[in-house]
Amino acid sequence: MADIEKSCSPDAGNGEKPVALIPGADEALKFLRREEGNGTIIEIDEKQLVRKIDWMVMPVSSSNLLVLSTANNKFKLMFACYILQYLDKTLINYANVMGLKEDTGTTASQFSYLALAFYVSYCVCEIPQGYLMQRFPTAKYLGLQVILWGICVTLNCACKNFASLVALRVLLGCFESAVAPSLILVTGMWYKKNEQPIRIGIWYLGTGTGTIVGALFSYGFQHYTGKIFSSWQIMFLVCGVVTITAGICVILFLPDNPMTSRLSHDEKIFAIERLRENKTGVENKTFKISQAIECITSPYTWLIVLFTASSNVSNGAISSYQATIIKGLGYSSKATALLSIPSGGVSIVSILSATFVAGRTNTRGLNAAALTIPSIIGGALMAFLPKNAGKGKLVGNYMTNTGGAALPLMYSLAAANYAGHTKKVTINAILLMSFCVGNIIGPLTFQPDGKNPPEYIPAKIAIMATGLVAVVVILLLVSLLWLENRKRDREEAAMGGYEHVQDSEFMDKTDKENQEFRYSY
Repeated sequence: MADIEKSCSPDAGNGEKPVALIPGADEALKFLRREEGNGTIIEIDEKQLVRKIDWMVMPVSSSNLLVLSTANNKFKLMFACYILQYLDKTLINYANVMGLKEDTGTTASQFSYLALAFYVSYCVCEIPQGYLMQRFPTAKYLGLQVILWGICVTLNCACKNFASLVALRVLLGCFESAVAPSLILVTGMWYKKNEQPIRIGIWYLGTGTGTIVGALFSYGFQHYTGKIFSSWQIMFLVCGVVTITAGICVILFLPDNPMTSRLSHDEKIFAIERLRENKTGVENKTFKISQAIECITSPYTWLIVLFTASSNVSNGAISSYQATIIKGLGYSSKATALLSIPSGGVSIVSILSATFVAGRTNTRGLNAAALTIPSIIGGALMAFLPKNAGKGKLVGNYMTNTGGAALPLMYSLAAANYAGHTKKVTINAILLMSFCVGNIIGPLTFQPDGKNPPEYIPAKIAIMATGLVAVVVILLLVSLLWLENRKRDREEAAMGGYEHVQDSEFMDKTDKENQEFRYSY
């Protein structure tokens, strides 16, 4: 049981500056100054409130991670968004072994450019998407993007050539680029730092679940034998319609922020007050160029960039070529679909275990390093086992999926360590751009010409090398964040403690400006 007994006048009668006079005040502070004087907030059960928030914005209750939906909990939309974005972008992987290349006249070289087109447009659109999602209601903007990419997925069923495929992949990347940054912002505006890793891990489970669903869809649709449509066309059509429906639900049911949510008046105030300890604010609609520059010039930003790019080379390679790799081991198209399912299981277990431990122990970086090591070993098994060791290579393929599971820990690290709304939006965009870079490099390591197919040894060696770089970088980042915290502790002790500024948690200060801020690592 956690009680709040707090009353704050919206005027300066108690010595506080009116919120209108506070430069760049957070939307949450404006709400508190306007509403807290209307009554005294008492007897709010924090655990019960968090469970209510979970059911409002998350796929599952933290008390039961495997329950995905109930009759009275409507739509678990953050999870739905992420599973659909992963499924929709990887459908091309399954369609490739279902006859898409033959039906559209796409060559092996051209197919590799389809993944490139998606991630290039994804990368290019991150900055404008970040700006727009700060200016407009977050959930409504996200829902619109989901609808637009659902339309793109649906239109894939009408593609007759490579040009139409690549055009839709470019548009798909533009619209999907809004998903992860939006969900990171939403998570940060509802949860404490120690609560964020597992929540981000839960909606990020969409990657592993999307792999399983995609494999089952591919297997099921391959039994379709109609003459009017090909099986891959039906698959795109069905998935696109589902995505459009999900986008409509996001607009209707996902709250934009705690202030406009379906919580009661008292619950809204407590939901905001409990986030003071984060010192990262909730929401601010003013884009501040100084915060963007501070983010870009931070050495922590560039270490996150380097880790994310290098660790996602394996993700880009495997997500685009997993079906091709498995089929190259001698399996049929239908068997290939089923043998893709364990990859999703590996991803799910990795994400849940790592984010759970990170939330309990505040060790995001070390967990990210631990997840990258099995991916390196997996690349080695695929590259250096003899050709007749198909099962061992298959296991190696599954192990590489742990590398991609480190990404939600980077999302969590950014959400916990970047204060100031513009700075948060900027790091989210940069983080996703570096994710794109890794996913662009990954497919390009699979050269379809010469002696590379079906072993693709250079690609598998690249997975190992970039994984090693990622481990070194994340350990360096952890060390620097630890040293910065110790430095601030010493400065605070030397001054006899910092003088706390009333409501500084909601004045849109950055982590660099607020010396009371301490980094998570």
